[in-house]
Amino acid sequence: MDEADFEARQAHLLRRGRMLALDLPPAVVLVAVDVMVAGNMLKDRPDFTPFFPVSCLVAVVLGSVVAVRRLWPRRALATAVALSSVAAVTGVLWDPFAATALVLGTVATLAPPRWSARVLGGCVAAATAAAAVAQVVHPRYGLGAAVGWTAAAWLLSALGWLAGHRLRRRRWHAACAQEQRARQILAEERLRIARELHDVVTHGMGLIAVKAGVANHIAEARPEEALQALRVIETTSREALTEMRRLLQMLRRDGAEGNDFSGPGVDGLEDLAERVRAAGVEVELAVSGEHELPESLRLTVYRIVQEALTNVAKHAAPAWCRVTVDVSADQVGIQVVDDGTARTPPEPGTGGHGLVGMRERTAMYGGTFSARPRPGGGFAVTATLPYAQVGAR
Repeated sequence: MDEADFEARQAHLLRRGRMLALDLPPAVVLVAVDVMVAGNMLKDRPDFTPFFPVSCLVAVVLGSVVAVRRLWPRRALATAVALSSVAAVTGVLWDPFAATALVLGTVATLAPPRWSARVLGGCVAAATAAAAVAQVVHPRYGLGAAVGWTAAAWLLSALGWLAGHRLRRRRWHAACAQEQRARQILAEERLRIARELHDVVTHGMGLIAVKAGVANHIAEARPEEALQALRVIETTSREALTEMRRLLQMLRRDGAEGNDFSGPGVDGLEDLAERVRAAGVEVELAVSGEHELPESLRLTVYRIVQEALTNVAKHAAPAWCRVTVDVSADQVGIQVVDDGTARTPPEPGTGGHGLVGMRERTAMYGGTFSARPRPGGGFAVTATLPYAQVGAR
């Protein structure tokens, strides 16, 4: 797991709306406590009356900094430290760096540990300096109060940093495990594709061998049939060579034997749609084009539609869904759209078997693939698979 990628993921996570909403309650509580403390100071010290509105204003500003700390964590931390230090020196607010501790926890979650530890040291130094200067400016509170305030500032800052650091470590381990799982899924999916391609190539080579034997035996007696056998050999060998080339480009391992390649193709989409309709999805199927597809590509089209419809049945049923398969002379276009709940696609490297499988199958043919929410609601899966038409010279 790369440190920069992890920090980018962390920043993306912290900027989500539901995460930002979690910052409002502690911000409100902080403002309420600071205003309450300022009110108690007003009761004990009548000379504090002119400063009470300023104390309330500073409390609101610190609360606002806490509320937006996930959007601009480092700027929020600098603002909180500066404002808390000035408030402590001037005596308008006796907040022992509580806002700083909350913001420091967010910074420790985002930043590398060494950097955030140095920031913690800077916060501790700022609190100590503010307490020392405050004793010079207004020593009315006494040395004991200053030491207690400083100790509280140290403790809160350390607790905030420790909480953020521990959360960062947990998320780091979770991200590493997730990346490992994604790699394993990718390897398993590629191996499964390799098995299918292996069977396609084996089928093609077997057919070539049979037809070559037939042509050899009837070449003189029935030349027309021998010519037909040679045409089959030509088209089959072209397709087999294409699949072998894709296999070598996409995979690093040989395909494992033992699986029977007998999967359905485009003709099986209607049966697939019927099964999905039974799961509560209203499926409209439209298949256009009369061009003949290679055997492996027929299975690929079927598998992509199958995975897309399975996702609709899992995450959006009951819903309406339209499946469009357009077979042209040089490519196959697939589109599966539904009007169910929009599902946010996972970030690269974090998807499950379904999206990984569709993306890998599309990439094997050098095509394009996308899976994203629709602007008007629902979800859309689109794939384009280029190919060379069977029998093309």
